[in-house]
Amino acid sequence: MKTAPTMETPASASALYRGRVMHQRVRPARHRLAYRVYTLLVDLDELPALARRLRLFSLNRYNLFSLHERDYGGGDARGLRRHVERELERAGLPAGGAIRLLTMPRLLGYAFNPLNVYFCHAPDGALQAILYEVNNTFGERHSYLIEVDAGQARDGRIVQRCAKHFHVSPFLGCEMQYRFGIEPPAPGRDALSVGVAAYDAQGLVLNTRLDATRGLLSDGALLRAFCAYPLLTLKVVAGIHWEAARLLLKRLQVHRKPPPPTRSVTVIRNPRT
Repeated sequence: MKTAPTMETPASASALYRGRVMHQRVRPARHRLAYRVYTLLVDLDELPALARRLRLFSLNRYNLFSLHERDYGGGDARGLRRHVERELERAGLPAGGAIRLLTMPRLLGYAFNPLNVYFCHAPDGALQAILYEVNNTFGERHSYLIEVDAGQARDGRIVQRCAKHFHVSPFLGCEMQYRFGIEPPAPGRDALSVGVAAYDAQGLVLNTRLDATRGLLSDGALLRAFCAYPLLTLKVVAGIHWEAARLLLKRLQVHRKPPPPTRSVTVIRNPRT
């Protein structure tokens, strides 16, 4: 039985973020959209306690808001934390530190997350890697695990790059490079930012950005988010198809979908390693 709602304890790393997503395409036709969103930052170790504390949030079962571990990673029953730690170990990075997931929860049993971001900390507490988990509308998933430069982690502004290996949009080819600009969650900092830019051989093609502000993760906050952004997860999918139709009218080139990568995770280590 659920316990009565309580205020979030100061030690909790989990939070509800409200903010704004922006997409800006600069070539070959200019196209821009922006919309308000909310998202959860959940410490994977806190998930069972959150499900007990919150009446409107459940883990691996139906509720107004819920998180189902099969929606992430390998989609298996071994647990989300174990999945991420396995990838860290394969990359030669230590496991055992905090792992915090930025994601949109299921809403009334449904969710689609184009991008989930895992902030992976070393056992000593330092942010050591970020795992970018990308989903496309074809039901496929691929992740980029990128080691964090220690100096950037201390400065609070992280810039990472990698080659694009996974088909996301029919209006973007795979011969591209990603540039991630991240202002990660940190003690004493309310703001969070996740930027993803896509470049081809001629330069910048697409720039996307989430800017959000931290708030308490409570039943009251979840209910207010539901009322302010009703059916958000359905709107995300509807918006993807609506914007695709607009891009077709602008006669953008449509790229044929290639097979998914043979490996589920692309690993990028720092050059010094």
